Amino acid sequence: MISHHPSPETLLAHATGTLAAGHAVVVAAHVQGCSQCQAEQARLEAVGGAMLEGLAPEPLAAEAFARVLARLDDPVPEPPPPPRRADLALPKGLDLPAALHGAEIGNWFWIGRGLRYSRVRLPWAPEQNVMLLKVAGGRKVLHHSHGGMELTQVLWGGFHDGIGQYGAGDIGEADETTTHQPIADPEGCICLASLEGGLRLPWFTRLRAG
Repeated sequence: MISHHPSPETLLAHATGTLAAGHAVVVAAHVQGCSQCQAEQARLEAVGGAMLEGLAPEPLAAEAFARVLARLDDPVPEPPPPPRRADLALPKGLDLPAALHGAEIGNWFWIGRGLRYSRVRLPWAPEQNVMLLKVAGGRKVLHHSHGGMELTQVLWGGFHDGIGQYGAGDIGEADETTTHQPIADPEGCICLASLEGGLRLPWFTRLRAG
């Protein structure tokens, strides 16, 4: 059962298309498997559509139609090569969310004992910091805070961080005011995450200050 959902503000930004691309992918992955958020997003989109219908139409520029006709003779561009997708050897029954369609997914890289990281590159927004994280059972992620918003969608397994317990389908939302240390459940966990501003490591800050 899903217990953690995007905040109303985050879901509204997603529904209106104003959420950063990396965060939008994570929220879309959550909505894909959450009937409650599917219904709420549909409601928000319907409200937005009704508001647009009430706006007075804006006239097109006089040359707009001529520009469209002129483009009909443009050569059809070559389709881009298919995105690279590493074989991540995911647990049986786990499929990556449809929100990652078109993304380039890298191999697992070792970043610590029991910790693996896979870079997710969004060709339509390559500057976004999106990743898959794989944490072995009982292993801890470094104690950290954040330079901006962090969204984490649990795809498999679960973790707790002193703030909440998160299982498959749950989404965690953190910001500059959040300091935590996620610890994987006994079976481990695989998460999709999007970060802005990077992580802040208290021990590194103290080291630099010394």
